[in-house]
Amino acid sequence: MQPNPESFGKVAVVFGGWSAEREVSLKSGAEVLAALQQCGVDAHPVDADRQVAELLVSQKFDRAFLVLHGRGGEDGSVQAALELAGIPYTGSGVLGSALAMDKLRAKQICAFNGIRTARWHEVASYEQAREAAAELHYPVIVKPVLEGSSIGVSKAMENELTAAYENASAYGPVMMEEFIDGLEVTASILGDRALPLISMSTPNLFYDYEAKYLSDDTNYQCPVDLPEADQRRIQKVALTAFKAIGAKDWARVDFMLDQQGNEYFMELNTAPGMTDHSLVPMAAREAGIQFPQLCLQILSATLTVKSASQKPMELV
Repeated sequence: MQPNPESFGKVAVVFGGWSAEREVSLKSGAEVLAALQQCGVDAHPVDADRQVAELLVSQKFDRAFLVLHGRGGEDGSVQAALELAGIPYTGSGVLGSALAMDKLRAKQICAFNGIRTARWHEVASYEQAREAAAELHYPVIVKPVLEGSSIGVSKAMENELTAAYENASAYGPVMMEEFIDGLEVTASILGDRALPLISMSTPNLFYDYEAKYLSDDTNYQCPVDLPEADQRRIQKVALTAFKAIGAKDWARVDFMLDQQGNEYFMELNTAPGMTDHSLVPMAAREAGIQFPQLCLQILSATLTVKSASQKPMELV
């Protein structure tokens, strides 16, 4: 049962910000804002700057729906400011946000918890990148450790490695992964449930920024054409990663499947996109949850204080 819209009080839909994912966040925020207002919530747009917590306090907001993507919004920094200001907010807390944003730490945590993940190396120079590629074998994936939306990510052969490393290093620390040749699958988490899986295919080299947000040539399949047992297994692994990293309320967990159908954890997004191309709304619709209800459900988590023990998670 959905709460009375008036119970939320004055809600800030916080989007935009200063990360490399600002444009996507603006689109996500506009969709969420319209959906909440449609439901009768007293929701207002807030384009975040570094004084966002001070603004929310001075404007007497009761809570915040965070639709910030990338560093400065999805990495725990805004969450920490809101914690200090005493303003409830949607999504993961400071630690879960920070760990998920750091792709290297997220992979280490998942590997420690027995979750299969592509082999990787952290590299700090082109020479280290070349050595890592020799071990991982070409083609390799070169990516920034601290970015999302495939920003700065390249699939590289040997003659492309220099450009790929320079592209990724423009955004900070760099990691490299072995390329898993197979199907990309994502599992959306809502509350304690894993929603129906989605698979993506694109004519691009991989599911990059253009394929995610701009192209009309990307093909999505929901539900995925996989055996039921495989779908349930991947959902269970997604929930395990969600708990291990310390995420809360909602997230999206991305996997690659190899030719034998084995899943490899790639990353976890604690504030996934909410645009018309985005995957969480697509998975929610398949589960019978329309976009306005999805936004309300995410916002509803701010009305209750989380207890240390959570009820058992469920698969949908």
